[in-house]
Amino acid sequence: MGQGSGRDRRKYSRIDTEQLISFSPVEAGDRLAVSKNVSAGGICFEVVGCEISLGEALRITFNVQDETILAVGRVVWCTDVDAFTQEVGLEFIEIDPFALGTIERISTSYPAD
Repeated sequence: MGQGSGRDRRKYSRIDTEQLISFSPVEAGDRLAVSKNVSAGGICFEVVGCEISLGEALRITFNVQDETILAVGRVVWCTDVDAFTQEVGLEFIEIDPFALGTIERISTSYPAD
């Protein structure tokens, strides 16, 4: 029996993005990163020139269509892309229900690859 694709195993549908976002440790100043995708469960982004740790709580600001979304999440995975760049997976732990509904609505209508 073969395994399904990564998309089949995902809990949430992803929305591909490539936009500048801001994030910060909950008690520190803002940094910039580039998002890769977002879902109702969290966001994936790349950051250059700073070290992010597994389990770290981050406050994040990003856009989905015309809506600016503020959320708090916990780093559930991080991978070194090169000596300066990390790819980070952040699971939302605090997000406005209206913003969450917007992400869910858009992700269910987002075209599959």
